[in-house]
Amino acid sequence: MRTYGGEQVDEEATVRQPRDAAGVFVELADALVEPLDVVDFLQVLTDRSGALLGASAAGLGLADQRGSLHLMARTGGGGPADFLEQQLHAGPGHDVFSTGVAVVDVDLAAVGERWPALGPAALGAAPGRVTALPLRWRGTVLGALAVVTPGDVRLSGSEVAVGQAMADVATVGLLQARSTAELVVLSEQLQTALQDRIVVDQAKGVLAATAGTSIPEAFRRLRRTARRRGVPLSVLAADVVAGRVDADLLDGR
Repeated sequence: MRTYGGEQVDEEATVRQPRDAAGVFVELADALVEPLDVVDFLQVLTDRSGALLGASAAGLGLADQRGSLHLMARTGGGGPADFLEQQLHAGPGHDVFSTGVAVVDVDLAAVGERWPALGPAALGAAPGRVTALPLRWRGTVLGALAVVTPGDVRLSGSEVAVGQAMADVATVGLLQARSTAELVVLSEQLQTALQDRIVVDQAKGVLAATAGTSIPEAFRRLRRTARRRGVPLSVLAADVVAGRVDADLLDGR
């Protein structure tokens, strides 16, 4: 047994998909070699974290210059749409950001007792457990990665370690995007990333309405087109919001 965030988890159990884990880390390492699109990178990392840990939902939050957490990327539908957002402000993600200590395998049915303000959101969620892990840099917490596992599934010690490694990769990616070693510069770049995320969310809505498709499909089209053209996701999103939507995006090519 090993202790994470004051709770014991099974250190002997293995990750459910070890080969997949190796492939994911290779994929993320490769992304760090090229000029980094922070918004796209964090979305991919969140997607892969959820898949590796068998999560029904996963979300990654970053702090802005005022120290408030914002949801940068999410996947899955384990519970109400706002659960992953709310837990950053009054739940596991908030605690992890404040203390730098992981919160592991908390039963959603007991969330209301530990975090009363989060109770209503958790009550509407499907049965499951939530784990939150810190994004840390030299003693400073930049954000939190949260995963919700379905039913009574508990993460093993090895799985928690993999989840923390994913959070650490997210931190490395954010540091890769900065130009100096000063924390103030990092904070400014995180603020820019948060603003880019807002533009991307707006573009998803515009494209979905224009092309008559779903929000997830609109996001897939944006990512696919941005990668094919070699432009940042936020730049393409800004064009969409400004009304410069072309045929490639409308027909999904």
